[in-house]
Amino acid sequence: MSFNQHFILTEPVFSNMRISSYLILAVMAGAVSCFNPYQEQEPAPSGGGGGKKTSAGVSVTAVLSETFESGTKTAYTTGDVVLSTGTWTFTDALIGNSTTDAKTGTKSARVRNGKIGMKFDKTGGIGTVTVSHAAFGSDIPGTWQLWYSTNAGSTFTQSGGTITSTGNVLATATFTVNVGGNARIELRRTGGGTNRVNFDNISITDYSTTTTNPAPALTSISPTSANAGASALTLTVNGSNFVNTSVVNWNGTALTTTFVSATQLTASVAATRLANAGTASVTVVSPAPGGGTTTTATFTINSVVVPTGKKFLFDNTKAEMAGNADWVIDQDGSVPARFPTPAQSGITATTAETFWQGAISAWGIALVKRGHSVETLPSSGSITYGNASNPQDLSNYNVFVVDEPNTVFTAAQKTAILQFVQNGGGLVMVSNHTVSDRNNDGWDSPAIWNDFFTNNSVQANPFGMSMTLNNFSGVSSNKSATTHPILNGVAGTVTQLQFNAGASLTINTTANPNVKGHIWRSGFTQNTSNVLCASSTFGTGRVFMLGDSSPTDDGTGGPGNTLYNGWGVYSHATLLTNASLWVAKVQ
Repeated sequence: MSFNQHFILTEPVFSNMRISSYLILAVMAGAVSCFNPYQEQEPAPSGGGGGKKTSAGVSVTAVLSETFESGTKTAYTTGDVVLSTGTWTFTDALIGNSTTDAKTGTKSARVRNGKIGMKFDKTGGIGTVTVSHAAFGSDIPGTWQLWYSTNAGSTFTQSGGTITSTGNVLATATFTVNVGGNARIELRRTGGGTNRVNFDNISITDYSTTTTNPAPALTSISPTSANAGASALTLTVNGSNFVNTSVVNWNGTALTTTFVSATQLTASVAATRLANAGTASVTVVSPAPGGGTTTTATFTINSVVVPTGKKFLFDNTKAEMAGNADWVIDQDGSVPARFPTPAQSGITATTAETFWQGAISAWGIALVKRGHSVETLPSSGSITYGNASNPQDLSNYNVFVVDEPNTVFTAAQKTAILQFVQNGGGLVMVSNHTVSDRNNDGWDSPAIWNDFFTNNSVQANPFGMSMTLNNFSGVSSNKSATTHPILNGVAGTVTQLQFNAGASLTINTTANPNVKGHIWRSGFTQNTSNVLCASSTFGTGRVFMLGDSSPTDDGTGGPGNTLYNGWGVYSHATLLTNASLWVAKVQ
């Protein structure tokens, strides 16, 4: 062993074994009396790390290892923080120590929509960068990237692909940078929004000219096909020997690629690549040194025209068919499937609502006739938001419709729905009168909606509306004089609304100044109570609520259910179509 051999220090706290090793090195250098093993973890005067000479004359190259335990920053405002490795700049970021911060030890960095970066250079270059990461608390998955600079921060270059942090348990991402000289890094949150990501245990090794990438192998892709004209999708590529700098190629052109693990990559396929029928060749390329190109997988683009309008998802996970109810757009043998049958591609301007079998089939068919697509979330489905493994995740739709739920929402489902709306989704809520518990589980729809509004982890009374626990019937033309697309929209003008045993709403402009009542009970003052239907906004999304399920009923459904045609009378079809298109941001 030569005395100029480099040794890696990976921990700021040393065991007796490590201390003994350094003493042996010092003895070999002939300077035991002045060797201090702890000194090697102190930052250089300029704030940098890397190779330096001990008093014993042995060159020791330290792995720059940052755990954020020594710093303090409690606000998101931009500022510098002196950490154990040197000074770092935090932009829209802080050092978190709460129970919801994912971390090792007591602290970690928390980045909202900004970045953290070294304000100093690491000598000895950068070989690999390892980062522990997770979503903060119950936030939806967040994306981020690693960038590096070799000119003191004047310009930066991205290393590898985009990483997605999912869940509140730390995962590890490793980047192979391989640049020599003086270098520094930044971790940048991407994708916008206010959801946050935690970073911890950043470790940077020295540059090495001996590092080579393994030859990648591709075994499968998912999905393997799409319809011509489909929207952008995420392609999952499975195989082996993938590295952070591996890139998925589409017909020889690199796609924006995210490194998941050594056996999986994801890539963004733009809608323009799916516009026309045909096939595409998918490969994975890992750069030199080493690396190479995999064999080809074929992606098929089917020559099928798909709807180009908004996507509506009708819920059936909340016992919407309990008792005498049948609040689904279609069912076959009393089992609503994801896609109604016959296929909606067969619907024309003259198609009758009996084309599908469900008490709200008229609602679904009315939307399809206007160029939109509809699906059912079956009873076996899951209400999620930001879950890429769920093909019916709310992020894949524009509007979520829940017509008279009969089981209470879980905490996770409430969070998913509210985050969906907060980030631009539309929500249509339909209730019924008090004491309308159809499945005898102790919950009726007014109580379920009030629980949704008041007992969630996102925001109390987010829409500024609540259900009044009453029961009444009647016809009303007591509508707002203010022009609004829900009352005067592309489907026509609303004149009357009938309730058959429904419940009214109370609106609260203090909780949400954007809440608006549209129709009130006949003979009542247009104030904050006795509201029959209302709308509001939350974040960038829109919501509409109706206090009775009768207007949605088209009178047809499964065998054994006693139903009545509420859709085809008064202005109910106009009201619900206008409201659906308003929350979908069509008008």
